[in-house]
Amino acid sequence: MSRASGIQSTQSPVKHCGRCSAALSSLSSVQSTQDTAVWQCEFCGLQNNLSTPDLRVGSKVGPKVRGAPRGRDVIYLPRQTDQDYENLEDVMVVFCVDISGSMSTTSEVSPGNAMRSPTYVSRLQSIQDALQRALSSMLQTSPHRRVAMVTFNDQVVVYGDGSGVPVSLRDWALVDSDYLRQQGQQYNTPHCIAESYQHLSLRVKELREHGATALGPAALVSVAMASRYVGSKVILCTDGRANIGLGLMEESPAPFSSPQSPYFYRQLAHEAANSGVIVSVMTFEGTDCRLAEVGLLADQTGGRVNIVSIGTVATEIQSALADNILATGVMATLLAADGVYFPYEEECNHRLVREIGNVTEAVEITFQFACKPDSVEDIMRRARLPFQLQLSFTTRDQQKVTRIITEQRRVTTSSWVWAGSLNMSVLSVHCAQLCARLTMEGRVHEAQRQLRAQQNLLKDISEQRPNPKEESIYGNWISTMTTICDDLITDSQGNSKINDLQASKSIPVNALSDEAAKVVYQMKRASSVDQSKGKQTDMVAL
Repeated sequence: MSRASGIQSTQSPVKHCGRCSAALSSLSSVQSTQDTAVWQCEFCGLQNNLSTPDLRVGSKVGPKVRGAPRGRDVIYLPRQTDQDYENLEDVMVVFCVDISGSMSTTSEVSPGNAMRSPTYVSRLQSIQDALQRALSSMLQTSPHRRVAMVTFNDQVVVYGDGSGVPVSLRDWALVDSDYLRQQGQQYNTPHCIAESYQHLSLRVKELREHGATALGPAALVSVAMASRYVGSKVILCTDGRANIGLGLMEESPAPFSSPQSPYFYRQLAHEAANSGVIVSVMTFEGTDCRLAEVGLLADQTGGRVNIVSIGTVATEIQSALADNILATGVMATLLAADGVYFPYEEECNHRLVREIGNVTEAVEITFQFACKPDSVEDIMRRARLPFQLQLSFTTRDQQKVTRIITEQRRVTTSSWVWAGSLNMSVLSVHCAQLCARLTMEGRVHEAQRQLRAQQNLLKDISEQRPNPKEESIYGNWISTMTTICDDLITDSQGNSKINDLQASKSIPVNALSDEAAKVVYQMKRASSVDQSKGKQTDMVAL
């Protein structure tokens, strides 16, 4: 908000329509007299009686409605209070680390010198090295930040900042969610990294791998610890499927015979998002962690999902550390004119409410709208259509803010759209996000229909306005999502994996392989921010 231009701020309350909750804006039509002011909502047509107008003596403009915004982009700020100062560095980073027996698996690392023998490094060793680098980096860049560590195998060990006595949770505790949450919330982590660096560094060096994988209980404890400080992060590193305690994932003999419900991870993600906590999930290549389910923790909290190797785990942890929350509890309400609706959404009307949760700097959100068939003639008689986006959120310094953007767009009576006016960045981001979302919801057939429509659109645009770079990025996303959808529905011989009855239902999320789940989750958070840096195509490499 501080860098944006053209935004006006006010401490006046928002005036809403009594029917559709649209906000009074500079585009609104208000009929004022000496005693009354009536606003006919441009979105639903309701006549709203406003407060007694504030008459300006001698004004030729006429009565002015008290509190009416003058700009098309307005931020409604809370009135100043004497609240305590909020230290934005007072957040926590929790490293939740898998130390199960499979973390002893080694990979060959190039020595960088032909005269030297190959070096073999275990997954745990690579995590230890990555954590040491992360601790050193935060010591230099964020010395006042709190850092904690939780490990898991057949028990969960809470080290906190490393200075206290670790707490071990095992047996019955691993299936008691209330107890696990309480242990995480009450474990005191008083020291910042400047004071705890030596303690944590020693704890990391002492880690040894053995046992099972209590991933679910460890994630719950970590989120509970981080939830004490809004804007905190949990970085979860694992190489195996949860097989003990809450959130365990049992083997299924066939892809569609007994789908495992991701209920535990979905609920935990909701809990983390409501507490302003980002969860990032990284697994190791060549493993089967059911990333489609565990990845829900990242997908719903604004975190990252990735599959790492021995050589890339340190870089991925640094990337996750760089994702700082700008706002929490973000709720978007988009209003369009009556007769317009939003496809692929639950409610088929002209008002869409979407819960976004945590927002980091690179987040882009897209919306798709369409005209209802029985409203096309009425809409075509209008010169312009109004749109209004209402964003309510809590800033890092705990201010509750509302931002309202109101615009108008011209209506065309021609089905021909001039290619030069289309924003390919918006189209490509929307295509990636929508198809990925439909796929994760199991609506694979809908995703396929959307992909075919986007392919036809891309072909039309490329014929009129060739742009090899845009076509490469856009086409790569479409090709990748098409491959994933086809793999979900057909086998290697081209035979259908599902019968007609299953085709009418959603395909369970655990049908996705870890590699496909990684790509789909990354597609869901696709953005055009890094297009100039050429990072988009790397994201979808299979």
